[in-house]
Amino acid sequence: MKKCDSGPRADNRGILDPARLRREVRFRRRLPAAALLPYVEHYWLIDWDLDEPFEQRVLPHPAVNLVFRRDPADGPASGSAEVAGVGRGLFRITLAGTGRVSGVQFRPGGFRPFWPGPVAELTGERRPLPAGLVGGRHPCDGTDDERAATLDALLLTWHPRPASLPASPSAAGVAAASVPAADPPTAEALALAGEIRTDRSVLRVDDLARRHGTTTRRLQRLFLDHVGVGPKWVIRRYRIQEAIEHAASGGPVDWAAVAADLGYADQAHLIREFAAETGLTPAAYARSLHRPARSSLSRPG
Repeated sequence: MKKCDSGPRADNRGILDPARLRREVRFRRRLPAAALLPYVEHYWLIDWDLDEPFEQRVLPHPAVNLVFRRDPADGPASGSAEVAGVGRGLFRITLAGTGRVSGVQFRPGGFRPFWPGPVAELTGERRPLPAGLVGGRHPCDGTDDERAATLDALLLTWHPRPASLPASPSAAGVAAASVPAADPPTAEALALAGEIRTDRSVLRVDDLARRHGTTTRRLQRLFLDHVGVGPKWVIRRYRIQEAIEHAASGGPVDWAAVAADLGYADQAHLIREFAAETGLTPAAYARSLHRPARSSLSRPG
């Protein structure tokens, strides 16, 4: 199946202490088949072999994920599969022993054609996927290429599914430029959420609505149906993720200027929200990134 020539995004947005994550586990991203690119941001793969438990914290994107996990210690038939809706709070997970996770991160708004109802019904929830959904090779088995191919095949035979997808997985190798566009409401939600993420001037929902000749109420309905949360929440989540990256920059930060740039009333407001979302003030988070690394906790291999 043909992949896009450019690779997956390489930023650490939303991952707290990403350097420690990469020290402790093998973390990488892969692109899906070209036909899935309008809907799927990337696949993410994690493998670990630890002597001591490791906790990772993530401030989630406004995106739905499919998560497949395999812990070999639980036996060859072990494994879990779930759909994770948009997480409103800080996500924590503790990994121990040996295991693998293969995940699908959809673009904000991209999961709606794969789900029979409003995506908001999944927000804050993690629901097990049907036992028979994963047939044949488990998404955590095999090489990275094989894991990505398994995820491609799973999504290309998913029900419900976008009308733009090819009739069979074997037809998914078309060039990305020739993939039919998503249905109009999905395409609009994808574009608006993408605009919020990349355009730092988007700070208010009413301004976004005026820019696109619509109403805040309509945007609210569109986002709840397709993204799972409202546009105001999406704006705030992306802006606090930017603040986290500022705190991790390693140099002095003018927090009053950052607060103004990200649309906060003042520096104190930004710091309060930063602490509410991460559990730490910006200064405390920056200090936590420079604590000594654990030694010899990951088994060689």
